[in-house]
Amino acid sequence: MNQEFLYIIIIIALGYLLKRINILQEKDGEVISKIIFKITLPALVLVTFDSVKIETSLMLLPVIVLVYGIITALLGLFVFKNEERELKGSLMMLSSGFNVGLFAFPLVYAIWGMDGLTYFSMFDVGASFVVFGIAYILGSYFSEEGLRLNPLEILKKLGKSIPLMTYIIASVLNFSHIQLPDMFINVASKISGANIPLSLLLLGLFLNFKFDKQFIKPMVKFLAFRYGLGLTVGLFLYFILPYDIMLRSTILIGLLLPVAASALTFAVEFKYSTDSTRFIATMSNITIIISIVILYIFSNFIL
Repeated sequence: MNQEFLYIIIIIALGYLLKRINILQEKDGEVISKIIFKITLPALVLVTFDSVKIETSLMLLPVIVLVYGIITALLGLFVFKNEERELKGSLMMLSSGFNVGLFAFPLVYAIWGMDGLTYFSMFDVGASFVVFGIAYILGSYFSEEGLRLNPLEILKKLGKSIPLMTYIIASVLNFSHIQLPDMFINVASKISGANIPLSLLLLGLFLNFKFDKQFIKPMVKFLAFRYGLGLTVGLFLYFILPYDIMLRSTILIGLLLPVAASALTFAVEFKYSTDSTRFIATMSNITIIISIVILYIFSNFIL
């Protein structure tokens, strides 16, 4: 396991090094992320769901994530009530949602293999609804222009999420016991093989260790809120739910994953200031580092 984590860290470091020596730039990451979310990740989901049996209990995962997202939003409105409007919007978008497809999948596969991906895929279904629903609404509401969307706008956002639509289609096929043609799965399997290295390179490409001192206080407040709440709820559900250890571990670890990468995209869409977008990018980097450490500790010393 330590060796697998070493490989992961090396690939992330390679992405960061390629940026530092100007072989790749952060703007190249936009293309790589599109390849991941629109091609390799959907291929991985189709292969994963085609080869495993989804237990009925797994349907509990997206429900838990969605309920947790609502609770987090309500608590966040109280915790961050004294922050300036745009900073509050940034913190609310960061609080709601998790980076599952890009961050968790490579590490989960290294720890639990394909079975682990099945559980975290179901977790990501709920996370997608939180990100494109709750986080999107909150980000829009606290922008300078204020809320300017309706339910149809949200449904369009959800419908345009290729990973989410792939999850839904793959789940329906799995529950219906319908298998895709072998040739299709074989091609998808080859494509999905690129998902993990591309995701790890992208994480390294977006790493940035610079941040403004003015952000220190809201950073500490946010990290205490996010990880404190995630750990408390995660441990509570881990010990009381009457399901298998993999499902309970998915909830516990899932609630401690980094912030959703889409928060930065939303900030740009809602015309947040440069300071706000920089703050969101910084928090994304910090939570990635913290979550890598958490996953390492859990996989080696706890689970």
